Amino acid sequence: MSLFKARDWWSAVLGEGEEFDQGCLCVGDVDNSGSGCDKVVVGSYMGMLRIFAPHASKPAEQTVADAQLLEVQLRDPIIQVEVGKFVSCSELLHLAVLHPRKLSVYAVSGTAGNVEHGDQYQLRLVYEHNLQRTACNMTYGPFGGVTGHHFICIQSMDGMLMFFEQESYAFGRFLPGFLLPGPLCYCARTDSFITVSSTRQVECYRYETLAVATDADTRQDSEQQSKSSGKRLAVSWLLVLGEQALDIYVPSASPMASSIFVLGERNLFCLRDSGQIRFMKKLEYNPSCFLPYASVSEGTTNVLLGNHNNMLLVYQDTTLKWAAQLSCVPVAVRVANFLELKGLVVTLSSEGHLQCSYMGTDPSFFTAPKVEAREVNYDEVDAEMKALHKNCIDEFNLNIIKLCSLSFQIKVSCRSALQSPKLSVCVQPPLAVTQDQFVLDSLGMYPSFSFTFSPSLSNLCFTTQATCSVPLLPGVPRVAQCKFVLPLRLVCCPTSASKNSKYKITVDTNKPPVNLNEVFPGTSAEDKEGNALAFQFIAGSRVTVLASKTSQRYRIQSESFEDIWLVAKELVQRFDRHFAKLGVKDFRNSFSGPIPLAEYFETVDHHFELRVNAQKYQDLLSERAVQFRAIQRRLLTRFKDKTPAPLQNLDTLMEGTYRQVIALADAAEENRACLVQAFSRLRSATHLLILLVSLWQGLSAEQTAILEATLLPLLQDTPQLGWEESVDAAVSHLLRTCLSRSPKDQAISLSTMQLSMPKDTSRLKKHITLLCDRIGKGGRLSLSSEANVPTPVMLPGQDSMFVHVHVN
Repeated sequence: MSLFKARDWWSAVLGEGEEFDQGCLCVGDVDNSGSGCDKVVVGSYMGMLRIFAPHASKPAEQTVADAQLLEVQLRDPIIQVEVGKFVSCSELLHLAVLHPRKLSVYAVSGTAGNVEHGDQYQLRLVYEHNLQRTACNMTYGPFGGVTGHHFICIQSMDGMLMFFEQESYAFGRFLPGFLLPGPLCYCARTDSFITVSSTRQVECYRYETLAVATDADTRQDSEQQSKSSGKRLAVSWLLVLGEQALDIYVPSASPMASSIFVLGERNLFCLRDSGQIRFMKKLEYNPSCFLPYASVSEGTTNVLLGNHNNMLLVYQDTTLKWAAQLSCVPVAVRVANFLELKGLVVTLSSEGHLQCSYMGTDPSFFTAPKVEAREVNYDEVDAEMKALHKNCIDEFNLNIIKLCSLSFQIKVSCRSALQSPKLSVCVQPPLAVTQDQFVLDSLGMYPSFSFTFSPSLSNLCFTTQATCSVPLLPGVPRVAQCKFVLPLRLVCCPTSASKNSKYKITVDTNKPPVNLNEVFPGTSAEDKEGNALAFQFIAGSRVTVLASKTSQRYRIQSESFEDIWLVAKELVQRFDRHFAKLGVKDFRNSFSGPIPLAEYFETVDHHFELRVNAQKYQDLLSERAVQFRAIQRRLLTRFKDKTPAPLQNLDTLMEGTYRQVIALADAAEENRACLVQAFSRLRSATHLLILLVSLWQGLSAEQTAILEATLLPLLQDTPQLGWEESVDAAVSHLLRTCLSRSPKDQAISLSTMQLSMPKDTSRLKKHITLLCDRIGKGGRLSLSSEANVPTPVMLPGQDSMFVHVHVN
């Protein structure tokens, strides 16, 4: 924020619900009063045309009504307004108003009033041109070196430049390679037109070249005639900007300075008339409008630049000279001269806030009140800080529980009477439920329970399971299951996208890119095109989704590798549902590789390191416990002896050993909590690896299930069996059977062996790398040994039971 604010000299709020843009503001002596005072002309997209003669505000004066000279409601929206010499046989200034399908030129005249109401102003139509194409913007000037008059050039939405020599239409030319219209400006020094094409490059066309080029009614005719006759429209010079331009301006106040200013989305460019760059200023904010004007220093130009931070900056070439705070974001800025004050800055916002201000030194200083000196009781301060810290932690935990909890209603229905019905809720850690077992006395009751979980999530799925027995088959339990997936917005919220992240993956599709706002309804992307979206997880990590504007690729990036899993899975599933809803049957997600095994192995090594630490803590605890019990026996023997003997520092040794046992127990408990979280992150990273492999090779649902059962055989680690040895055994079995290179090895089954914690993870990482390599070379996952397993069949007349889950 700037220290100084722009001092308000006069201001007004125009209408309600009206919209304004860059071309809706101009200043000039539109009524030809000859007093040297400018009038402010404002047009809106609602077709309202207003003319103001601002003056200094007085406390007891209705400034807005008194300063408004004219207000006229036109039939069409107003795109742009300009003041110039647009009427032949007259050197007076007239007002040109550009509508989407019409160009109108008006004469503004004032009549002195004889009563207290003051002067009266009228708007008289001089001539108008009906346009055959929808207009985008216009520029004017002495085209072709004409003196005393101004011609008008209008750019249409389909890339045609239409030239009007006052009351008559001259000719029209299509711009080559046109896609979308850009800003347009006329340079009188070179008699050229400068624009920025959709290829993000500045293009210059001389008026003489435009005049002699082939005329055509359509773009196809223009291209054909240019090829046949040879009078094709050639560009005088071009310059690649690399970004879209917001506006172009050619200062005319200083004839010696040959400068062309281009305002980009991130940079300010100053070009020579030949297209060479004089200087460039990188902007650290999003600009909204600008206006170059003459500087008091020779060889330099001042630039007024407004941005979306409500700031108005003054640059002298590339040096920032002043910064002032505005009350709104300006979309247009002009410099005007009035009777009381010269060189006022006129700004207009998109909501219609019109302001005339000047750069004054009117800072608002804040002086902190004096604090009475007193002696500080550090014990009380320390106790107060501890209490505040405890309250903050309690409030944070309470908010987390409120944010990360859901209530569900379980409904169990059946076709006949059931005996001893029970309901179980099965979740994967770190998910948790307040109650996981329900005994139903009768099926007319609908039990409800609260569903809570911790911030670190590896999966958003849980399963409800109902068991019972039927009278026809006593002693035979019946089971019904229902799986449910929690919404992604429960664990994260939209946030601003990050540009750079440590971990990145790219998902390819075979369809054109879609708007991410349509795929993720309820969230808002940063840009209007929906090319960037970010999610902030409760645990603190941020995941960003970026859609390519030119290709069919989507990048997911984050500072945490395992946190990409939930967003990547949600993105793939929402893509499938989105295109299925549109009726697209051949849509396919894919991953071009390579598989990020190095990043995945970092998570594996971290989990294994915590397991090793847990084993070390367990061994140390056992040693210290044995030592503690031995010291206890020695002391007990000394205390029971009838003849007292010295303790020989056994009490001190016992106290030290006790402290070691407590410290080791605390460290082991802390390591156990870290191990639980590390296993949850390992499961997330493994889920991501499985997703990428399935997209990489297009695995079927059955093959993906086999791969998931291989890499995720455990729900949680136990001291007897860990993830590393379980996965190593399962992967080795696949490498010896369905993924074997020779047919002989496929008949060899995995020998029975005792699973134990390995010394390191080198063997496991080698097998996982080999598994991905063989799948990538065409290997297919199958379990032929399970082909003869009988499939349960429901007998006719057998009872059925259903479980339904409803979110409250």
